Amino acid sequence: MRRAASILVFLVLGCGAGAPDNSAEWQAVLNHKKAAAAPDATTTQKQVYADSLAAFVHRNPHHSRAREVYEYIQVDFARELAALGRHQDAIRFYRAVLAQHPDNQRALEGMRISLDHLAVSREKLLALEKGMTPHEVSNVLGKPIPGWTVKRQRRDAVLESWYYRKTDGAVAGVYFRDGKLFAAEENSSAKIAPLVGVTETR
Repeated sequence: MRRAASILVFLVLGCGAGAPDNSAEWQAVLNHKKAAAAPDATTTQKQVYADSLAAFVHRNPHHSRAREVYEYIQVDFARELAALGRHQDAIRFYRAVLAQHPDNQRALEGMRISLDHLAVSREKLLALEKGMTPHEVSNVLGKPIPGWTVKRQRRDAVLESWYYRKTDGAVAGVYFRDGKLFAAEENSSAKIAPLVGVTETR
C-alpha cells in the first residue's frame, strides 16, 4: 500500500512547457527507465523512474512520447487500483487519460470494467432501510462514482442525493435528509455528471 500511495503522488502531478527528445533532461528519464526495466530492478529504482517521468511531463506537457508513456502508466495504475477493488479511484485515473485522449482503448476498457463492478442491483437497493447513515448505505451499495452526488442546504435541512448506475443500465437515486436515508428510487431522471469516454444510459 505504501508503494501505491507514492505512485499516486507522481501520477497526479500537473504540466508545464516543451523539450526535444535529445534534451539532457529526457535522456536522464530514459536512463532511469533502463534501470527500472532491469530484471533485478528495485522498488526504489522503479519509483525514481516514475518520479522523473512525472516531473518531466510536468515541465514539458507537449512532449508527445513522454505524455504517451505517462498515460500508459496512469492506466496501469488504475488497473492496479481496480484489482484491489478500488474502482472509484481507478475511474478517476481513467477519466484523466480519456479527457486528453477519448479514444484510448485501454482506458475505455478499464473504465467499462470498473463501471460494471460499481453497478448496483435491485436486490441491493431493496436491502436499504430508512434512517441509514451515508456510511451504512455505502457499505451496501459502495460509494457513488465521483461527480454523482449532489448536496443542497435548505433552510430547515441538509439534503444529499447519491446516484448509481444499475445493472440494467438505468440510474438509481438514494436521498438523505440531515445525514439519514429517507428515500430511494430505482429509476432517477436526475442530471448527473457524464463520464468522459462513456455513453450514459438513461
